[in-house]
Amino acid sequence: MKKYLKIKQQLLEACLDFVKEKHNTISKSIASNKNDLFSETKSSAGDKHETGRAMIQLEMEKAGQQLSEVTLMKEVLNKIIIKKKSEVTCLGSLIKTTKGSYFLAISVGKIEIERVVYFAISSQSPIGKELLGKKVGEFIPFNNAEILEIA
Repeated sequence: MKKYLKIKQQLLEACLDFVKEKHNTISKSIASNKNDLFSETKSSAGDKHETGRAMIQLEMEKAGQQLSEVTLMKEVLNKIIIKKKSEVTCLGSLIKTTKGSYFLAISVGKIEIERVVYFAISSQSPIGKELLGKKVGEFIPFNNAEILEIA
């Protein structure tokens, strides 16, 4: 378990960095859109002005939705206790299968640590749902993979 604690910590940090980067990108987009919205001046082509404002407003709404998704991701990560050892897969588990290694957290994708590839996945993703609650020796339908280890 101790050898996996360091890896789980690095995986969690990679997920937190992913969320932080996403949050920063969205915040910059919101600030830019606000600036665009306030600088949008009324021209003789009134319809063009209204269309421009509507487009910026749509972008603001989209960014707001993305921001709430990032907030949910952060909340999920804050619930993870990497020192927790479980016989069944749960949030924060590092799962080694015959087809790959997975970190059950949020959907980040491929993370490489010490030349080993791990996939950070959400428990709400299709493969995450298949892995959740499984024990060593059980098979999951995804690639007919057998669970070899849970840390």
